[in-house]
Amino acid sequence: MRILTGLQPSGGLTLGNYIGAIKQMVKYQDEYESFIFVADLHAITVPQNPEELRRNIKSLIAIYLASGLDKDKNTIFIQSENIYHSNMSWLLECLTPYGELGRMTQFKDKSLKHQNFGAGLLTYPVLMASDILLYDADFVPTGVDQKQHVELARNIAERVNKKYGDIFKLPEPLIPKDGAKICDLQDPTKKMSKSSENPKGVIYLLDTEDVIRKKIMSAVTDSDNEIKYDPDTKPGISNLINIYTSLSGMKVEEVVFKFKDSNYGTFKRIVADLVVETLIPIQKRYQEIINSPELDKILDAGRDKTLEIARRKYLELKDRMGLGR
Repeated sequence: MRILTGLQPSGGLTLGNYIGAIKQMVKYQDEYESFIFVADLHAITVPQNPEELRRNIKSLIAIYLASGLDKDKNTIFIQSENIYHSNMSWLLECLTPYGELGRMTQFKDKSLKHQNFGAGLLTYPVLMASDILLYDADFVPTGVDQKQHVELARNIAERVNKKYGDIFKLPEPLIPKDGAKICDLQDPTKKMSKSSENPKGVIYLLDTEDVIRKKIMSAVTDSDNEIKYDPDTKPGISNLINIYTSLSGMKVEEVVFKFKDSNYGTFKRIVADLVVETLIPIQKRYQEIINSPELDKILDAGRDKTLEIARRKYLELKDRMGLGR
């Protein structure tokens, strides 16, 4: 069974990304044939700084590899280095009703935030469908907010198969079981996000040890000093408990019992120790990978492999549609 995952190359990855997504992908690589690509074509649907985008592309892959992604268990490539993603997208755009794209939730949201947005913001779900359908992906790991895009890919595939014969496999969304949601350290009612207005609330995977410790020690908590899990009335300490459980493998009730006699200061130091213990080896491995020939070799191999797979699928639909000689 094959899965396909696209990674957005925008900004620094956070501890929340590591716990909620990267660890899950490392687990999937032992269960599925895994294709992973950097979705740099998707990134330019909104304005990007070219130099920063190019840095982010390689940095993103380096972080995932440093976090445990195995180059031998995954086909890793950059979307824009495979011309058939865009080529297939044009064919599918011509087979996708405008109204279907206008109803996409993310288009509605982003079109309100960006004035004079490009046409790509409307059509990029078709490019996403191309990403998926080119490789006969059985599953697409996704959050609930992205499920609509996988459903669109299924709708497009069904439409094409009905009109031109069986060409595409129908993908299924692979939504992970509910895990701990890691929240902002300064506003624990919100999800930890790289776009947070207050950088003190976000732990980035490449933060230094001193910065990590300062952010955790200054995390917002309540005033009663009791280690108790109650996200509604004690969101700050509950968030720290979630971080500890996610990185230690312990259950919430085990953590609460273990630290029932500790105060907040002590618990924060222990959480900081665990976060540092987790991230420092990742950072060391990242520095080894980011400027080494190893990274380019991995991306070259992924490009060459996927070009051939995608070429065959694209030519099949192109021929069925009557294009070319």
